[in-house]
Amino acid sequence: MAALIAENFRFLSLFFKSKDVMIFNGLVALGTVGSEELFSVVAFNCPCSPARNYIYGLAAIGVPALALFLIGVIWNNHTWNLVAECHKRGTKNFSAAATFLLFGSIMGRAAVAPVTWSVISLLRGEAYICALSEFVKPSSLDKFPAEYGAEVLSRFPCKDVPANLTKFRDEVTRRLRYESQLFGWLLIGIVAVLVFLTKCLKHCCSPLSYRQEAYWAQYRSNEHKLFQRTAEVHSRILAAKNVKQFFGFVALDKEEKELVQEFPVEGVQPSPQWNAITGVYIYRENKGFPLYSRLHKWAKGVEGNGPSPEAHEMLFLAS
Repeated sequence: MAALIAENFRFLSLFFKSKDVMIFNGLVALGTVGSEELFSVVAFNCPCSPARNYIYGLAAIGVPALALFLIGVIWNNHTWNLVAECHKRGTKNFSAAATFLLFGSIMGRAAVAPVTWSVISLLRGEAYICALSEFVKPSSLDKFPAEYGAEVLSRFPCKDVPANLTKFRDEVTRRLRYESQLFGWLLIGIVAVLVFLTKCLKHCCSPLSYRQEAYWAQYRSNEHKLFQRTAEVHSRILAAKNVKQFFGFVALDKEEKELVQEFPVEGVQPSPQWNAITGVYIYRENKGFPLYSRLHKWAKGVEGNGPSPEAHEMLFLAS
């Protein structure tokens, strides 16, 4: 039984490691759903006033979606790799296909949260009803009193209407909620089709086999983890060395003393080395051997960024 449980945990660990992007997108979507629910309960309050309803309703959907999109762009490592690439090397080494892949990756990941927000907002229908209630044509409502117009229709989302208009308010609300949810389901369908086509295109155009692509993903993940862990230890030891030089001693706990003794740090890496391993990386091969990252490329002593007989650009961006 213990062996079976251990095997199941090992399988789950490998599964989640191979699906880290999918899990991250799922967590972003779940967090967005929770935020939208909280916003609807706490913050959303339709003004129920002509001209203001439309602006407020669209802002309730669009402004948070825009903010979430910008946050997604900021949090994407490809964004800052692109900034570093443009600052240090320019974009002369980028082909049109590479540029398209890069921006597609940035925009696709950043769109997860805003699309989720928009879908949930449309399925709930409150913002849509608030925005468009005043634009319902009275002539489309059977036996709607002629003395009432857009001002009364704009108050329908707040249920602040005369008693003789209650049935019209219910009809308008039902009609607008139907339209809102229809747009929400259509948006879900469109996004699902786009994701499916994108995944198919990505795998069809990939120069790598499925197993090599999986290995590349594992390598990137392991390199990132080891680099971050080593950088933390290196910076701590270097800081301890400099503090000791200033004060004459440094207050270290037992674990830090062991680190200082085990890993002597003589200096820091020069800026050219940092620049060499920083920036956008597109899969390349050198004399038939794969180079899986800028750090891998630097370690192998391969120079130059553009395609050449010895360093061939395969036009495939890491996902």
